[in-house]
Amino acid sequence: MPSPEWDSLKDDIPTGESNGQAMAQSRLLCICNGHGEDVIGNRILAALRQRAPGMELAAMPLVGEGSTFQHHDIPLVCPTKKLPSGGFIYMDSRQLAKDLQGGLVQLTLAQIRAMKQWAKQGGKILAVGDLVPLLFAWVGGLPYWFIGTAKSEYYLRDELQRLPTLPWYEGYGSSIYLPWERWLMRRRRCLGVVVRDSLTADRLRQTGLPYVYTGNPMMDGLMASDRSSGLAAQAENALVVVILPGSRAPEAYGNWHRIVTALAGVQTALAPRPIHFLGAIASALDLDELGRILHQSGWTQTPENPAPQYRQGRATLVLTQTAYSDCLQLADCAIAMAGTATEQIVGLGKPAFTLPGKGPQFSSQFAEAQTRLLGTSVILVESPQALGPRMHQILQDPDRLQDIHANGLRRMGQPGAAERIAQLILKPEHRS
Repeated sequence: MPSPEWDSLKDDIPTGESNGQAMAQSRLLCICNGHGEDVIGNRILAALRQRAPGMELAAMPLVGEGSTFQHHDIPLVCPTKKLPSGGFIYMDSRQLAKDLQGGLVQLTLAQIRAMKQWAKQGGKILAVGDLVPLLFAWVGGLPYWFIGTAKSEYYLRDELQRLPTLPWYEGYGSSIYLPWERWLMRRRRCLGVVVRDSLTADRLRQTGLPYVYTGNPMMDGLMASDRSSGLAAQAENALVVVILPGSRAPEAYGNWHRIVTALAGVQTALAPRPIHFLGAIASALDLDELGRILHQSGWTQTPENPAPQYRQGRATLVLTQTAYSDCLQLADCAIAMAGTATEQIVGLGKPAFTLPGKGPQFSSQFAEAQTRLLGTSVILVESPQALGPRMHQILQDPDRLQDIHANGLRRMGQPGAAERIAQLILKPEHRS
């Protein structure tokens, strides 16, 4: 459910045509630093565009090419560049060296110049992600909001205690957000902070930080479409397992190979029940390459189907690049080596079985951190051979499945956060 602090906003938020007229001269720049952050920022901008059609919106993606914004006609204020790390330099210092060679410094300087040029005409900034866009917003010299998507207290503790698996030097601070991050949140120009869960918001409020709200747009836009009926018909009476290999090449191909290696063991462990695998594949990936890996593992394609479909024993596997939400909704569980996609399947109350990969994103370090963030909903399996027996064990435990469902909803929240954040942005300024 939305956190109680949203209730205080509702009476002050204008709606409809009068609001659009009032906001006609307003300008907002959305600064993001990752593909998932781009998606979240775009959802908030879409909600703003609906409520205030006269608002001038622009975006500055710090990582990647900003295709999410371009597909929705949001202008970019600075040229973009795809760097080798894909934005995951914090996972591996070697990626930082590659990015520096690829022009990271020059790109950052160009982004700062573009932001300052945009800011000369006034407006406000929406920073989405972590410290980097928050710092950009502060440097921009304009009022700003911060949507903190990258950090959660769940990395350090649950509702009862500090996580016992943490090293002794982690988890004893007053908040997951470090002092310099909280300093940026306390500036007079910071109009408000939105964090992803109530546990994180409560800890920030305990440090004396005002105007902290809870909202997680990752759970927005996951409704089933008219495609779901066709996928459901194919999966009748079968266990439905969605496969989420990630979205970045070439890493996603390595993840896919590792997952496919595990599928035979999954079928054996769950026999005689038929299994219907749904490969929810990012548009940037090559289906032919994924099919080649399937053929190498003994899967045969059934060409009579309009979508790429494969068969092995009693199992079928469908690849789709157009029915992501439908796959998540239909699935009983997931095999996932992804970031945002894993969080979303967990937020729907379903278990996600993960295998550590080679990175740069889905490394062993990332997978371990993800299990802390998402708790019992993520089952980290060390090898493809162990995945099938572990999946069988979890799916045969109704108490565990009920706990996974409740845990996922609690940690990821309810849909509608983008609309609530848009309401916050359109509310008359309240900082004194």
